[in-house]
Amino acid sequence: MFKGPVESKNEAAMSELVPEPRQKPVVPMKPTGINTNLLGYIGIDTIIEQMRKKTMKTGFDFNIMVVGQSGLGKSTLVNTLFKSQVSRKSSSWNREEKIPKTVEIKAIGHVIEEGGVKMKLTVIDTPGFGDQINNENCLRPLDLEFMKHLSKVVNIIPVIAKADTMTLEEKTEFKQRVRKELEVNGIEFYPQKEFDEDLEDKTENDKIRQESMPFAVVGSDKEYQVNGKRVLGRKTPWGIIEVENLTHCEFALLRDFVIRTHLQDLKEVTHNIHYETYRAKRLNDNGGLPPMTVETEENHESNL
Repeated sequence: MFKGPVESKNEAAMSELVPEPRQKPVVPMKPTGINTNLLGYIGIDTIIEQMRKKTMKTGFDFNIMVVGQSGLGKSTLVNTLFKSQVSRKSSSWNREEKIPKTVEIKAIGHVIEEGGVKMKLTVIDTPGFGDQINNENCLRPLDLEFMKHLSKVVNIIPVIAKADTMTLEEKTEFKQRVRKELEVNGIEFYPQKEFDEDLEDKTENDKIRQESMPFAVVGSDKEYQVNGKRVLGRKTPWGIIEVENLTHCEFALLRDFVIRTHLQDLKEVTHNIHYETYRAKRLNDNGGLPPMTVETEENHESNL
C-alpha cells in the first residue's frame, strides 16, 4: 500500500512519542566445573603446615648453658639429654684429659638432626666455676649470687646433680630447701608464674614448680644390660642406677620438660621477655641510641 507524505510524518511523530521496549540484560552463565563451596575458603589452616615446612628446611636454634662446680657431671648431663656427644669435653678433649679450670665461658656448636628436623645446638660451659671457694655442706652462696644476676637475662632451670648419692628422704628435704632458698633470695626460675598464658598452662606449670623443681637427676653416657635390654645407667655396688627410670631419678622428667613440652616456650620467653627487656635497658642507658662500637664509630666517621 502506498503511503503519502502526511502518513509518513504521522508515523515518525508516533515513533518519537512511544519508546521502544528495553531488552533484558544478558545474565552470564555459571562457570561449569567450579565448586561454589570453596568460594569462601581462605587457607588460614595451612599456616601450621607452612611453619612446619619452613622449620624442616631451616631448622631452629637452641642455646643451653650449664653452670656448676667441676665434677658435678655437667658435660655428661648435656650428652645424656641429647643422646649425642655435644659437650665441650666430648668435642675438644679425650676422656683421660683434665679440663683446665678457667674463669672463661666456653661455647661450642652442633647440628643435631632427628626426623628430618635440624637443630643448631650451642652448649655453653663454665669450667672450674667456683672451684677455689670452700662451700661444703651448703647451698653455695656463689650459686645464689650468680643466679640472682642470671635470672634477669635468661631462663633458669635448677637441677640437683648426682641425685643417686641421696636417700629418698634426703632428696625430698633438699628439694624443699632449694625452693625455699630461691624464694627468699628473690630468684625466679622457669616457668615463671606471670608468663602462664591460660588455665591449662597454669595447672601444668604449677605441678612442675611445686613437685619437680629442682629436678634431681643422674646423668650417664654408658649402657648396661638390665632385664634383657640396654639402658643408660651408673653402676654402683648396690646395682645399676637407670637414668631413664622415674623410680631411680627425674632425668626423664627434665628431658621431657626441656625438649618435648617447653622448648619452644623457652625460646619465646627468652626472645620476647628477657631479650626485649635487656634491649630496652641498653637503649635507655644510651639515651635511646644503640650502643656505640668501634665499627659503628668508623662508619659514622666515614659518613661524615
